[in-house]
Amino acid sequence: MSAVRSLLSQRFLWMALLLSLGIGALSVRALWTLRNDEWTYALKANTNLVGTLAHSLEWTLDSVDQSLITVVEGIESAGELSPSARMRDRLREVVRFESVVRLHALGNVVVINAQGDVILDSGSQEPRKANVADRDYFLAFKERGHEGLFVGRPVPSRTTGVMSLPLARGFRTSQGEFGGIVLGAVRLSYFNELFASVDLGENSGVNMFRNDGVIVSRFPYGDADVGKSIAGTPNMIRFQQEKEGSFVGRAALDGVERSYSFKQVGRFPLILNVAQAKATIFKKWNRSAWGLGLFTFALMLACMALAVLFNRELHRRQAVSAQLQRAERDLSNILHSIPSLVGSWDVNLYNRFGNQAHETWFGVPLEKLHGMHMRDLLGPKRFQQTEQLLAKALEGEAQVFETRFTDAQGIPRHLIVSCTPERDGDKVLGLFVQGTDISERKRMEDLLFEEKELMRLTLQSIGDAVVCCDADGQVTYLNPVAQRLTGWQGFDAAGCDVDEVIRLVPSEVGADLKSPLRAAMRDDRALPPTRGAVSHRTTHQRFDVELSASPIADRHGHVTGAVAVLRDVTQAVAMQARMARLAHYDVLTDLPNRVLLQDRAQQAIAQAQREGKCVAVIYLDLDGFKQVNDAMGHDVGDQLLVQWSRRLQAVVRQTDTVCRQGGDEFVLLLPAIGGAEQAGVVARKLMQQCVEPFVLQGVTLSLGLSGGISLYPQHGQNLDELTRHADAAMYAAKQAGRNQIRQYQGPAAPPSLVVQKDELA
Repeated sequence: MSAVRSLLSQRFLWMALLLSLGIGALSVRALWTLRNDEWTYALKANTNLVGTLAHSLEWTLDSVDQSLITVVEGIESAGELSPSARMRDRLREVVRFESVVRLHALGNVVVINAQGDVILDSGSQEPRKANVADRDYFLAFKERGHEGLFVGRPVPSRTTGVMSLPLARGFRTSQGEFGGIVLGAVRLSYFNELFASVDLGENSGVNMFRNDGVIVSRFPYGDADVGKSIAGTPNMIRFQQEKEGSFVGRAALDGVERSYSFKQVGRFPLILNVAQAKATIFKKWNRSAWGLGLFTFALMLACMALAVLFNRELHRRQAVSAQLQRAERDLSNILHSIPSLVGSWDVNLYNRFGNQAHETWFGVPLEKLHGMHMRDLLGPKRFQQTEQLLAKALEGEAQVFETRFTDAQGIPRHLIVSCTPERDGDKVLGLFVQGTDISERKRMEDLLFEEKELMRLTLQSIGDAVVCCDADGQVTYLNPVAQRLTGWQGFDAAGCDVDEVIRLVPSEVGADLKSPLRAAMRDDRALPPTRGAVSHRTTHQRFDVELSASPIADRHGHVTGAVAVLRDVTQAVAMQARMARLAHYDVLTDLPNRVLLQDRAQQAIAQAQREGKCVAVIYLDLDGFKQVNDAMGHDVGDQLLVQWSRRLQAVVRQTDTVCRQGGDEFVLLLPAIGGAEQAGVVARKLMQQCVEPFVLQGVTLSLGLSGGISLYPQHGQNLDELTRHADAAMYAAKQAGRNQIRQYQGPAAPPSLVVQKDELA
């Protein structure tokens, strides 16, 4: 029994021991968390780094590949491979332009014939003597028929001697046989210069391999391992299988355990990795662990020492407190019924009294609370946070402050604490501490703040512009999208009239629209979306918008302001205009289509009826267009149609209409003419335009033209009749040998000849 009493008398020492062990456990937990954070940060940083480097390399290699493609296309379009001055100049021009783009990544670009000899060199007038018939990139095209880009093993160049990564593309002769390759080389020093900007620490670096395991670059380890193969190693197998990711592995070359973050370089058969040694990653953490560990150990010893001192003081206080028990009992009954935390503490912050709330909140029985130091009740950390306030209260200044803590039941509480000095004259005898739970009030405040913050973040992240104003129409808020559309910053617009910030005008030219925000507040109802445009404050750029406005009311229903939402519909309006134009104009030639021709023909016929004039319809068809299309392709045929449409527009009046009927057929509408003579003048101009040859992609072409003319009102009363009769006249022109334009003479007479190409030749 005496042993039990002895154990209980040392209960605070046991609590201090448990607290010390808890501090130690928390320290270990914190160190482990820091270690995990260090690892996670390194992994994320390395992943981002390898992605950035891979993107940069992909851009550079893409540019090199485009250079090779340009040279290959030039050789294949020429039809033969010859070291001509023109070809050398073209090669140097391509490489010079591309080199500016890529700085110093690309070496010389050379053209190699089917025997492996260098015949063109971008770096010199006369190609340097070298043969690469034994190189892997040459054999890949000649013997294995490789298609597309080939990335070779890194080797020293036989023309410059510089260690480079060769990139090659093959080309074929006009007979479809292997004609040779175009070779570009990326200097390995470029990769080292790129990777030199990265400092990963000791035993760490950036590596690049081909997909088959051949080492292309190991920075900062030099070029000693370049060209070696690590195919079949566990790390390389994982690179090849996963293409992108992270893992921890041991290097095959030096055996160092590292964290690998790797990624394939775009579409190229190259794998890039960032390898950082685990020891380097945790170097800083190791130093921190020692420091924190020593500090925690000292804190645990201090906690035990304080517990010993407190335990001794507690025994002395218990002897004195026995004399006050009767007086305290009456007072405690009153104080225990108070829902707030009420306690009395002496000048040394030892508890003299605590009501029932202490046991409920802190889990400390009242019999243990008496004589307990506030440090032991609050804990060292929380006590340290309030120590200065308690010191001021003990100096005679009443203190009121708010604090948070989690009670013994795990319930978080928010308290407002008042510390009032207990005086005997000018002498402070202790503190009267009262803590009132304001958790519910704080919870409501936090909910209100969260709701307000959620609304703020929502307004900042949505794609529409949002503008708020008060009941006087003064701007109170603009989200980032509204600032971009109007050119007003939030601090500039605050307090300005909303109509000055958002000046809504019609999409077409016109006066400003009435303010939707003021209308919403005046009518106390939401307004439907209104189409208009706003002008940027500084750039004066116009944005087409769709604006809707709603009033803002308080809980009593009184209007306190309004909110407007502006949706940027500039692209939608532009697309609508584009679609409207496509409905009336030909996509290829931008000439009016049959729908627009029909409308203009109706207007021309109505005008001719009023003024007693004629209307001419000329139906044209290019002779030989199909042969050009079949021989040179549809792209050339489209270019021919565009050139022909420009020539047609050049010979007619602004009031005339040139319409593409389809294929190589065109219809001309000539309103308000005097008669057939004026139509004949236009027909001769049209034939003259066809006499002049067309030049397409360096090839000169001569085409014929057949056409037919019909007149209103002699040959028809509407466009369909006039077009049909003009088409019949054109058909007669083709039957008569083409290269001529004839005029319709009615159903009983053959069409008459107006103009013949031979007359103008």
